[in-house]
Amino acid sequence: MSHRPHDHSATRVVHAGRDPRRFLGVVNTPVFRASTILFPTLADLERASRGEYDGLTYGLHGLPTVRDLQAALAEIEGGDAALMVPSGLAATTFPLLALANPGDHVLVTDSVYGPTRRFCENHLRRLGIEVDYYDPLIGSGIERVLKPNTRIVFTESPGSLTFEVQDLRAISDAAHARGAVVVLDNTWATPLGFRSFDHGVDVSVHAATKYIGGHSDVLLGAIVANARTFPALSRLWTDTGVTPSPDDCFLALRGLRTLAVRLERHQASALRIAQWLKARPEVDEVLYPALPGARGHEIWKRDFAMASGLFGVVLKPVATSRLAAMLDGMRLFGMGWSWGGFESLMIPTWPERVRSATRWQSAGPCVRLHIGLEDADDLIADLADGFARMSA
Repeated sequence: MSHRPHDHSATRVVHAGRDPRRFLGVVNTPVFRASTILFPTLADLERASRGEYDGLTYGLHGLPTVRDLQAALAEIEGGDAALMVPSGLAATTFPLLALANPGDHVLVTDSVYGPTRRFCENHLRRLGIEVDYYDPLIGSGIERVLKPNTRIVFTESPGSLTFEVQDLRAISDAAHARGAVVVLDNTWATPLGFRSFDHGVDVSVHAATKYIGGHSDVLLGAIVANARTFPALSRLWTDTGVTPSPDDCFLALRGLRTLAVRLERHQASALRIAQWLKARPEVDEVLYPALPGARGHEIWKRDFAMASGLFGVVLKPVATSRLAAMLDGMRLFGMGWSWGGFESLMIPTWPERVRSATRWQSAGPCVRLHIGLEDADDLIADLADGFARMSA
């Protein structure tokens, strides 16, 4: 569906990628489950074999449920096209495989999601691709570490666990001047919080498992690309057969429609709780870019339209047994590895274990909180009880 230029993001997220006229007036694109697609004529089948057929050709190549989700995400974020893959990790690693060749050099932010780093170490190096890590706060200084064979600059803003906000425009300008492409893991902000392509990014990837799905019941990844990078991504996507389940895409489409209102609640509650935590005697620092005075707040304020509900907290020194007393007794905050759903989560993190280009130092242990859709007063009461257990 086409949209007028003045349509707001909250409106686009409701209407993008759907046209009820195609499906007898049904509001949501139905779940299409299919492998075999029948062709009306031999000529059509032959055109399909050459990639010249406009209709469906095979279940792996994008059924309507998958295609509509791809179209919606590309429109919302401002990319030229999008591809869905079965997980967020697949989304972060796929562009590295599609866009880098043996002998190329890849630069990766030191604050990157741990499994993405693991993929670089275990597989990119094995394929003869050189990998280096850089300070996430390097900004335009990225030009100092670019090499003649640098093909990709991989960014993540805010960064996993430590939430550094990167100057994407400065990094993109320097990378493009040397012929490199910029990939961004934009899961934290979602396409509503950060319009990647307005800041020079070439490929924006998302763990759609998180806020896009929104209900902790789907595994899915999204890759949104510009015209420069999409052909190579599409070729690898077709050749590897990584189309996700149409049922999962249906759940993500359903979650997408409420993304704007959910993010507003996540952000409002997260800001209130972050401010409360900042004043606690047990807390050394709150790592939430949307919080005034926090690290990265000025760049976040300049570049981002909104925040999400995920942030870090650095505690003052405390024994592991006391931290366990806090975490083990939480009523509303669960302990789990994901985030972006309706429920609140809280886990310990160890950023110092996954840095190589920079050194992470903190006064005490770090924890990561995801603020869900519960009432903020109830969440604050749960945290207050937890601190009381920790200090007992």
